Amino acid sequence: MSGVIHSPESIYNLLAREERKREKAPKYTSKFREQVKQEKQQNKAFNKTMGPPKVEVPSPEKYLLKHSRQPKLPEKKPFSYGDDVQPRKPPVPARTEQPLMGVRTKRDFVRSNAVENKMAVPRKPQPMYTHTKHGDKQPLENSGLVPKYIKKKDYGQTPEYLSQRQEEVRREQEEYNQYVKERMKEGAMKQLSEDERLEILH
Repeated sequence: MSGVIHSPESIYNLLAREERKREKAPKYTSKFREQVKQEKQQNKAFNKTMGPPKVEVPSPEKYLLKHSRQPKLPEKKPFSYGDDVQPRKPPVPARTEQPLMGVRTKRDFVRSNAVENKMAVPRKPQPMYTHTKHGDKQPLENSGLVPKYIKKKDYGQTPEYLSQRQEEVRREQEEYNQYVKERMKEGAMKQLSEDERLEILH
């Protein structure tokens, strides 16, 4: 339900009323207005962010020449292979040169190899493990199947940083106990000797 709602009627509304003009309040004007205008005008500068208003124009006599902007190579310097410091290797034999034939050595390679093998220390075979039925092998050391950590030299020992930390804690505790003891001594009552007690009483 919609309708126009009128105000309740009253006999006072029949009386003629004097119309009062609404007075406007004076417009607020800041006393710093002129000062702000002056400061804003002082900070203004034309073409301040766009570079100089007039750019220096190149002279027409200094026109761009062809290949003038290409990089120039440095001047050539004399090069030498340093034959005076280190002599060169002997030249490769020519195609027509014949190699020396019939040169033999008196060394018995069979006997020398046998002696070297007898004196050599046998190498330990690298431990391997087979992980498939076809005989595929992998190194055993880094496979994770061998306990490496328990074989360390410092296994089962207290780490050095923990020992240092325990020593620091112990030293700090001693300093704190000493400080508390000194504070308690300062606040404790002093015990009088027998002579001082008798002197105070008499």
